[in-house]
This record gives sequence, structure tokens and C-alpha cells, in this order.
Amino acid sequence: MLRLTWVLALLAGPLSAHEFWIEPEGFVIPDEAPVLAQTLVGTELKGATYSYNPRNFTRFDIVTSEGVEPVEGRLGDKPALNMVPEGTGLATIVHVTRDYSLTYTEWEKFVTFVEHKDFAWALDRHLDRGLGQDRVRERYSRHAKSLVALGDGAGADREVGLLTEIVAEANPYTDDLSDGLPVRVLYQGEPRVDVQVELFERDPEGTVTIRLYRTDDEGRARVEVKPGHFYLVDAVVMRELEIEEEKDPAWESLWASLTFEVPQ
Repeated sequence: MLRLTWVLALLAGPLSAHEFWIEPEGFVIPDEAPVLAQTLVGTELKGATYSYNPRNFTRFDIVTSEGVEPVEGRLGDKPALNMVPEGTGLATIVHVTRDYSLTYTEWEKFVTFVEHKDFAWALDRHLDRGLGQDRVRERYSRHAKSLVALGDGAGADREVGLLTEIVAEANPYTDDLSDGLPVRVLYQGEPRVDVQVELFERDPEGTVTIRLYRTDDEGRARVEVKPGHFYLVDAVVMRELEIEEEKDPAWESLWASLTFEVPQ
């Protein structure tokens, strides 16, 4: 059974994690018009935009009916994506960052992060490994997708070979979403069972609402959506790393995201 856990309105206060997402300036693109999209890091769908910088990503492309097209640009370009892709129909923008490093110098901040992202098991495991609480070192990377409609927007999202990814199992631009939009969460190509999925929703007035779901035994969840709203679906993998030297990270987080808009 697909399960909705709870809803969190922004009145509850700021969250600890910083999501990464792709946000197109338009989601329904006329034929032969450019696709413009920002890459952002922030919280509650408010964040800093990042320019085009090949040193900071390992993959950046658009998957269309014509195949996979690398995103080209000049260093410093904003928005990071500005190109006219080949093909028509539903297109998937893909962006994978390089690895980054983070050190928690306060144990409580690490606790807040792992509890919010539903990795409370990592706290006991950290101590069981004989690791200290004064410095927790983490490596992380982002694995982002965004759906846009080129022309009529017909077609379907698909797996694009990311280490972890979220696949939309309905088309937000052409399908009936009155019962929600089904998504599937994958890690190394396999479904992630009974894991947290976070949905960020922004209405036309800019109000953001956050909902938490859990995947079923096939890695699926069905998220509630509304016409005219923007959505970010987020799911995070946490895995242990072997430590060989003192400054090696003990943990690695892999952030999968999917953005789309539901037309009015």
C-alpha cells in the first residue's frame, strides 16, 4: 500500500537539509524554442542559483525522443541551461554533480540531518564503528532530473542510468493526475523499498508545502499534485564508507531529485 505519512506546512519552521534541484523557467516549451533552466541549492524551494561550470558536474544533458544531448555552455552562464534541444515530446533534463565534502563539527547537527532524512539508524551505527562525535565527515553528490514538455509533451520519463534516481511513472503534462502522480525510487537500478520520499510543493502565490511519503515494496509512491503547482520530489540514500585515513569521510549521501510542473 502506498502510504502518506504526514504534511508539514512552512509554519513549522526551517528544515536542516539543503536540497539541490533543476528549475526550468518554463515547463511547456514551444517547438524550436530554447529550454532555460537554473540549478539551485537551498531549502523550502528557496535557494542560490549556480552558473554553468563543467568542473562541478559529471553529467549534464537532456534526454529527448532523439536521444541524449549534452548540455553545452560557457563557464559562468546563467541560467546554467540555455539550449534548443532536438526532438519533441517529454524531455528529461539530467544533472549529476561532482562529489563534495562536509564536516559536521557539532554532533547535534548531524543528528538533526539524519533524523530529518529518516536515517536514524546511522547514529547507532556511527558509534558502533567507534567513530567520534566531534567531527563527522560526509561525502555527498546530487542526482537531479527535471521534466519539460517540448511541443505537445507526449511521452514518458525513463531510467537514465543514475546511481540513484526518481522516475515519474506518469506524464505530468498529458496524463490524468487526479489520483496523484506515481513515482519510483531507484538505487543502482533497483527499487528502494520502504524509504522516505519528500515532496515540496509551491503554489502560484509562492506558498510552499512539504509532504512526506514512503515507498511500497516495489519502490513506488504516489504523490498528490495540483494544477498550476511546481513540485520537487526528493529522496536520499545514506551509505557507509570505509575509513583508511583520519580525514576520510565515514558517510556518503546520494541525493535524488525530480522536478516538474502540473499545467493549469
